[in-house]
Amino acid sequence: MEKMDEIVNGDSSEIKDGSICGFESLHRLLESSLSPQQYKEVSRLLTGLNCGKPLERLPVVESIKGLSAQHDFDIQAFRFNADKELLREPRIVRVGLIQNSIALPTTAPFLDQKLAIFEKVKPIINAAGASGVNVLCLQEAWMMPFAFCTREKRWCEFAEPADGESTQFLQGFARKYNMVIVNPILERDLKHGETIWNTVVIIGNNGNIIGKHRKNHIPRVGDFNESTYYMEGNTGHPVFETAYGKIGVNICYGRHHPLNWLAFGLNGAEIVFNPSATVGELSEPMWPIEARNAAIANSYYVGSINRVGTEVFPNPFTSGDGKPQHADFGHFYGSSHVSAPDASCTPSLSRNKDGLLISDLDLNLCRQLKDKWGFRMTARYELYADMLSRYVKPDFEPQVISDPLLHKNHL
Repeated sequence: MEKMDEIVNGDSSEIKDGSICGFESLHRLLESSLSPQQYKEVSRLLTGLNCGKPLERLPVVESIKGLSAQHDFDIQAFRFNADKELLREPRIVRVGLIQNSIALPTTAPFLDQKLAIFEKVKPIINAAGASGVNVLCLQEAWMMPFAFCTREKRWCEFAEPADGESTQFLQGFARKYNMVIVNPILERDLKHGETIWNTVVIIGNNGNIIGKHRKNHIPRVGDFNESTYYMEGNTGHPVFETAYGKIGVNICYGRHHPLNWLAFGLNGAEIVFNPSATVGELSEPMWPIEARNAAIANSYYVGSINRVGTEVFPNPFTSGDGKPQHADFGHFYGSSHVSAPDASCTPSLSRNKDGLLISDLDLNLCRQLKDKWGFRMTARYELYADMLSRYVKPDFEPQVISDPLLHKNHL
């Protein structure tokens, strides 16, 4: 406990490298600072139990560890189990989440920046493929810096068609590794006046494009000036039936909207990915909570991905929060993780370096939790449908019953 006292009482007000008191993640800080028995008990509270047991770690083969060391990315692997069933075999899907920082300064030529990011993620994708990952998801707008704080229109040059260079780059990996890939891009819609969208393209394990989904909710908070660049999506809440299960994608800010999570569940999702770009000062206390809650409430798995690093832009900008002008968003804190419907979750990837998180998911757990808790059966959707149908009308009146004595004068 002496080490923990040093950490708590030490000067950690400003960690330049994005770490937590010199550690890459909260879990690694705790593991280093507590006794094994204390860490086991704390982990039980922080990450839950999977089928009544601590989440199982998967071994990482030496060749993949070598790639991780050579290219300096964090790698962790886990297994989510389900109870054995009499009528169904286990349905194991191996998913991979990639988080990464940009590769060149934002002042570099745009094409150089994009190609450098391609080169940076290539060994991480190869590590995922060589590890047998079935479904891989990258972070939001992975093929560019997250420039949507600046309001400068020149960053629109990074936008590309759904079948553009980023999709083509990933299609080769999908074919090579028989892997479904979720590709979040800034989309330029050539068929509709070159409208720009925040989009995910779903690439099938044969390298084909299965479909796409556009971000439903656009933030207007702090530095996140994304409505300058694209509008709310028009694709609803599609669930994509792939060779490895039914997947949905709740892009970034949509994780703050419970009905958004709900809709993917109603459409039958077994895994919902949440590719994101979010900074510590704004959202980090929410990060371990919202996706895990969605997994519990909707009886599916959630894969949460956040980019890493501090991206400094050439021209300072201001935002609506009263801060002086500044040239960066803040630190993108990584911490990608997977949550399960039984309230268990993986420890997070690093807060300050690139990473690959591999997780084996037994999809049978989704139905087992539906049977156990009955959230779908007991949801009373007709009550909410009636409430929402009235709420969206201009003459809506809230259902408030006031105490008749509340405003009376008393002697």
